[in-house]
Amino acid sequence: MKRPYEKEGTDRLNRKRFCVILVKPESPQNIGLAARAMKNTGFEELRLVGLEAIDPEATRTAIHCRSILDRARLFPTLAEATRDRHLVLASTARFRKTFTVLPLAGAVETALSFPRSARVGLVFGNERTGLSSEELGAANYVFYIPQAATQPSYNLASAVLLTLFALFSRSAGEIVARESLPIPRKEQEDCIRLILRKLERKDFIHATNRVHVTEMVQDLFGRMALTEKDRRFLLALLDRAAD
Repeated sequence: MKRPYEKEGTDRLNRKRFCVILVKPESPQNIGLAARAMKNTGFEELRLVGLEAIDPEATRTAIHCRSILDRARLFPTLAEATRDRHLVLASTARFRKTFTVLPLAGAVETALSFPRSARVGLVFGNERTGLSSEELGAANYVFYIPQAATQPSYNLASAVLLTLFALFSRSAGEIVARESLPIPRKEQEDCIRLILRKLERKDFIHATNRVHVTEMVQDLFGRMALTEKDRRFLLALLDRAAD
């Protein structure tokens, strides 16, 4: 049965290309509520990082969306969970000095500016600790959800719902899409690691600045969402500069 707010045969977002990734969630109830938020907004793919199994308690809050839990995929690491994504957006409740942080509306507009075939991962961290700097470094873009006070931060399931609803309610047709598709996230990360090694060999990266410079490089090239053309040009440029 077609809902009154959906046009038959249309999905401007192409929601099947999105997946929700929860990193080391502690509450089964939050997993179930996240699945419910996905069902409410029409998203289908759930990935869980750092869990060996889904606690049956998650089904208590996964009202009418058990199928999402049944199809959920488990991954040992965030890198494994994002390796096939062209674009990764990670949620944070804290501002970081070395990462550019977008408001949710800006993150939605950015995600929808890429070709409709781009596979997108939406990453949310642990309820207590959020995402580490290393985990944020695995994303192309970092975003926050505005709120009236800095504490308490949004509950994990609430953050998922707000993010998905922002995507669901935004008309992708109003945004001019980019023409080039980014390379998969694993290939982006391989390229960034190669750049870091080249900078280290040139002593631009050393013991006293390693963490700071690494995070800045990850932020810069993450936001570029490298295409194959970008990668070839960038590596050729670095090779020539090294001569």
